Formats: sequence, structure tokens, C-alpha cells
Amino acid sequence: NGFKEIGPLKTWRGEKFRTLVYGDKTLFTEFRLKAGSQLPSHAHVYEQTGYLIAGKIRLTIGDEVFDVEPGDSWCIKGNVNHSAEILVDAVAIEVFSPVREDYLPG
Repeated sequence: NGFKEIGPLKTWRGEKFRTLVYGDKTLFTEFRLKAGSQLPSHAHVYEQTGYLIAGKIRLTIGDEVFDVEPGDSWCIKGNVNHSAEILVDAVAIEVFSPVREDYLPG
């Protein structure tokens, strides 16, 4: 599991993402998100940490709402409801733990 295994861009709910690298306990992804799109409220077992490289996102985690700009980061604990509204075309990097098997290349 190394840099040679960077996955191709995939589509998830209309957004593009790719797995950059993964190990035994974490998975590192890049998301390319279009302005005007929304990621509906959902929860999963994975802890999810992220860093916004470009754009602007309104992120809801539990009952809190954050306007996220480049350079901002976040942490979403497992099984916590969260959603996002993409305000400006965005690029985000996120890490999931444990590894999301549905995001593995191939």
C-alpha cells in the first residue's frame, strides 16, 4: 500500500474522489466538490478528519455548523451525523479510520 496505488477518480453522489494511499488502519482521499451540491446528512462508523485545500464548504457536524475555508480542518467522530453544502468549488483531503473498504482502488 503506497503511492503507486493512487486510485482513479471515482464518482460518489455526483462528486469526484480518489483514494491517494491507505494502510492497515487509515485511508487518505481527495475529494473534488462542485458548488451548489450537497452531501446529505449521514453517519458511519469511520472517524473522518479533513483539510480544505480550496473552495468553501458549509459543514454540519451534529448540531454545529461551520463555514470552512482553505486551511481549515475538521474531525468527525464515528457514528455522528454530518452533512455538507458546497458553497464554492472545493478540493478537500480526508482521512478515514478504520479503512473504508468501499473506497479501496480496484
